Amino acid sequence: MDYQNRAGSKFGGGGVASSSATNADRRERLRKLALETIDLDKDPYFFKNHVGSFECRLCLTVHQNDGSYLAHTQGRKHQTNLARRAAKEQKEGKGAEGAMPGLLAGVQVRKNVIKIGRPGYRITKIRDPMTRQNGLLFQFQFPEITPGVVPRVRFMSAYEQKIEEPDSNFQYIIVAGEPYETVAVKLQAREVDRRDNKFWHWFDEDNKEFWVQLLFKTERDERYSAVPGLAPGRK
Repeated sequence: MDYQNRAGSKFGGGGVASSSATNADRRERLRKLALETIDLDKDPYFFKNHVGSFECRLCLTVHQNDGSYLAHTQGRKHQTNLARRAAKEQKEGKGAEGAMPGLLAGVQVRKNVIKIGRPGYRITKIRDPMTRQNGLLFQFQFPEITPGVVPRVRFMSAYEQKIEEPDSNFQYIIVAGEPYETVAVKLQAREVDRRDNKFWHWFDEDNKEFWVQLLFKTERDERYSAVPGLAPGRK
């Protein structure tokens, strides 16, 4: 096929490149330019996972290559999160010491932490004697946790994780505490009762144990909790 007679091309130039080819060439040039000025090893939010993909710990996004990650760092979402983190650090009274070039002032550099393994754990099935709600009690051991660090917990849907095939019948509870690896426990995709004394977590600094209790809503509460005009259930 003759490409030299395409509209807009010069004689002998091979034709006008397509938009996709132009974008690919632009991304490659930007990637090479960024790699010359940015050291990913010093980026506190850059993380390479066990499957070879790259993650942004600030925005919780996954990228297939370093070029995609670098393009993400220049995007609106990443820059907005950097600004929010800087405002939070400034509000907490933290200075800009240790801030790395390319990051907004006030953002603390977070060094890559060497993981030392998974925390020990124990899971116990429980039932509320009054409401007859089923639940679980988690006990995690963090004997070598970093001083001043309190473990964190959150729930994750099946579609957020990248390890298994997403299944809407399950959800995950995530527990993290440096320098230990982040662990996840697979649960039924039932609604968790977040009322007082139903869902709570507590860290025993003396014994370095992190306790988490959750109770699932009863079938009645799950069925009628979102119906207007009806009581949310027994308290």
